[in-house]
Amino acid sequence: MLSVNVTKQQGDFSLDVAFESDSRVTGLYGASGSGKTSIINMIAGLITPDRGIIRIGNETLDDTASRLHVPPHMRRIGYVFQDARLFPHRNVKQNLDYGRRMNGLAVDPVHFNRVVDLLGIKSLLPRRPGQLSGGERQRVAIGRALLLKPRLLLLDEPLGALDLARKAEILPYLERLRDEENVPMVHVSHDPDETRRLAGHIVVLKGGRVAAEGGPEILPR
Repeated sequence: MLSVNVTKQQGDFSLDVAFESDSRVTGLYGASGSGKTSIINMIAGLITPDRGIIRIGNETLDDTASRLHVPPHMRRIGYVFQDARLFPHRNVKQNLDYGRRMNGLAVDPVHFNRVVDLLGIKSLLPRRPGQLSGGERQRVAIGRALLLKPRLLLLDEPLGALDLARKAEILPYLERLRDEENVPMVHVSHDPDETRRLAGHIVVLKGGRVAAEGGPEILPR
């Protein structure tokens, strides 16, 4: 169960949201500037709420009343950005392994091979990011986040920078991730079709507030 009840003032923008979800994929849907990225940055611990509580399962990550803020590196949360943010001087295998090493996790060849097979990136392992398509780079970025063995995976517009062909290429991998891995996800998007296809519970945001909440049927067609 993901539980978020927070407020945050960022310049002229005011965020005040509360929602709970136990879905495998929670969709944060809304136009640019509605507060989607601010919410997942707070879940990740990159931003501290002005007031409120964030919980994953039985663990509290933020509680401003008791001045609790778990640092980002202790949250075990994977984060995939719109731009893959791979290291250009490292090959795919080295990029995949970077997060594990930086977080001091033991080598786990079984898990590594499972993630590589799930995302169809085995043939890409010796390549550099500059030799990959946009869709391939995003699959590698997702793999890197999964190899952290996260309790939650945050996907911030992971298809936003891709053309229609690359979106069609990567969506089935996100569906496989949802269906085959026991890792809950928060998926951010302004695309109703993409959100409807992936998310079981959807939070519609408008102007920093929750405008609607429910299943895929709440989204416009």
